[in-house]
Amino acid sequence: MKVKKNDTVYVMTGKDAGKTGKVLTAFPKENRITVDGVNVQKKHQKARSAKETSGIIDQAGPIDASNVLVVCPACGKGTRVHHAVIDGKKVRVCAKCGQPLDVAQEAKSSKRPAKKAAK
Repeated sequence: MKVKKNDTVYVMTGKDAGKTGKVLTAFPKENRITVDGVNVQKKHQKARSAKETSGIIDQAGPIDASNVLVVCPACGKGTRVHHAVIDGKKVRVCAKCGQPLDVAQEAKSSKRPAKKAAK
């Protein structure tokens, strides 16, 4: 699947066509994703204790991953995803401008502190 969690996507088809949102969860085996603010469904929630309140909440339902385009952070357009090998790593790149799509995710993952060795 070419769409990952935290990607910004553009919805092409369905009742929410034309909307953009962030991918909350991805289900690669079912080829489905959950996008923030897309396919919003009502859920009746019962109070589990005396302190909680019952009510109807809105939650995003899954949609098929083939109905969305990944939005390129460089050119800002919905684009198909191509793959390229850069510095010995296979990365996703924008089909329109050729810029890597995984730049923001790589920068976030590289900021993690190294684990301290046990003595």
